[in-house]
Amino acid sequence: MIGKQTWLFEQPPTILATGTVGGPFEKQGNIRTDFDHFYDDQWVEEKSFELAQQHMMEDACRYALKKAQLTSSDMQFLLQGDLINQLTPSNFAASNLAIPYLGVFSACATSMEGLALSALIVSQMKANYVITGASSHNSAAERQFRYPTEYGSQKPDTAQWTVTGAGAAIIASTGKGPKVTSATIGKVVDPELKDPFNMGGAMAPAAFDTIKQHLEDRQISADYYDYIITGDLAKIGRERCMDLLNQNQTGVTEQQFVDGGLTIYKADQPTFSGASGPACSAIVTYGHFYHKLLKGDCQRILVVATGALLSPLSVQQKQTIPCIAHAVSIENME
Repeated sequence: MIGKQTWLFEQPPTILATGTVGGPFEKQGNIRTDFDHFYDDQWVEEKSFELAQQHMMEDACRYALKKAQLTSSDMQFLLQGDLINQLTPSNFAASNLAIPYLGVFSACATSMEGLALSALIVSQMKANYVITGASSHNSAAERQFRYPTEYGSQKPDTAQWTVTGAGAAIIASTGKGPKVTSATIGKVVDPELKDPFNMGGAMAPAAFDTIKQHLEDRQISADYYDYIITGDLAKIGRERCMDLLNQNQTGVTEQQFVDGGLTIYKADQPTFSGASGPACSAIVTYGHFYHKLLKGDCQRILVVATGALLSPLSVQQKQTIPCIAHAVSIENME
């Protein structure tokens, strides 16, 4: 532990390999070359969207295993999560992968919660291999949190488009690749907003709080990182978070501050404010920025996955939207 909320890994584990998959809408997007596989439709040859999401999570894990030249039996633990009731897609995927399993949930911040805990297990508990990931599905999320897509309800410009896809990473005690050097565990921050169609605005204060705490705990300036990447604030949330960062003189610059929700899709795709979902930060991290690290296009990144901790029940009961952000630093050290 350093500071109030940060783990610093004295023996940083390696991100040995990753796997990313996406749907047909993601194939039309801005980072299509960073995916391992695309599906022809949202059904993914399954009978329901929830089964499709399970299928994607399994495939992302299998792509990572194949690239690492490992099998499920080599993995000591599996940490993964999603948005659907009781983590159903993740639980059933874990059954088929047959790896000792810990389900994790921080809404759209799940990917970095899983990565932080996986790095802790490898670094401090001396595990050799842990696989972690997150998934989401546009139609499954719409059906649970809002209205089924076929209902055709009108959405405001502040709404976001849930990513259909999954991302997974293998965390190893040894090996070549980018290292997980630290993790800052976020606090739940409630800005007392109630609009479920403005999750970016709701999540921005949590993202700011975690970034500020991370820099304080590590006693580093913002320019230590080539990029500081939020998970899925999208247009509205990114602007709000940037305002908070500037008001508090954190030193984070416009060019350095990147949002996953504005990275996956092209500007002309009809995503309202931008992308969202647990798969958003997972794919941007394990696909786009992992490849940048491997190619040497950047050396140090801080990924700050953001999550709105609302549920259909809390929305119906007119409660506010508590939010969280977990940050993980990934660095080239070789």
